[in-house]
Amino acid sequence: MDESQIAKNIKSTRLNKKMSQGALADLCGFTKGYISRIEKSDKPPPFTTLDKIAKALNVDLTLLLSEETELPRDTQLCIVRKDEAKKISATNLHGYHYIALAHKKSGKNMEPFIIMPAFDEEAIFSHEGEEFMYVLEGTHELIYNDKGYILREGDSVYFDSIIPHTGRSIGEKRAKVLTVLYSYKRNHTSGLIETRINPAKQSSL
Repeated sequence: MDESQIAKNIKSTRLNKKMSQGALADLCGFTKGYISRIEKSDKPPPFTTLDKIAKALNVDLTLLLSEETELPRDTQLCIVRKDEAKKISATNLHGYHYIALAHKKSGKNMEPFIIMPAFDEEAIFSHEGEEFMYVLEGTHELIYNDKGYILREGDSVYFDSIIPHTGRSIGEKRAKVLTVLYSYKRNHTSGLIETRINPAKQSSL
């Protein structure tokens, strides 16, 4: 997808909810100017910034990463066929490739992805909730609370995601990891923090 579509999705979703840039900024803990720069940019903001904006807008993260901004139906049962999964790859997603698995379900507390981590970790993540990972292919190094854990095909891990963590692929090809993010409760007070490892790599946004 065109990376500029993500900024358009943020703006159109905000306008559809009749929310000002200032109101969105207050809910996210950002400045109005930062929200304005995000909406005007051709590049998406960091992944965890997107997650915070999605929570403030009370929409699923995958809506902001989609080429379509029509809200999915609120259904009790949601089936996503193999050819319907959404592949997401963008400059500011730290070299990760994502496949969104439940984008057709709205109002969910769990966000399942297949992720393919980069070979060099570029960011440390910390967000309220819990996270589950199951390695489908390859080798993945999870760095959790400054300690590395090697996970190979068939290995899994469940952890509190408020603790700083990151990860990377090891070997000749990217690992493929089923990942489920869980938020305790959808509200506007959920905190989400991101710290870049290398300040020189910080986005200009």
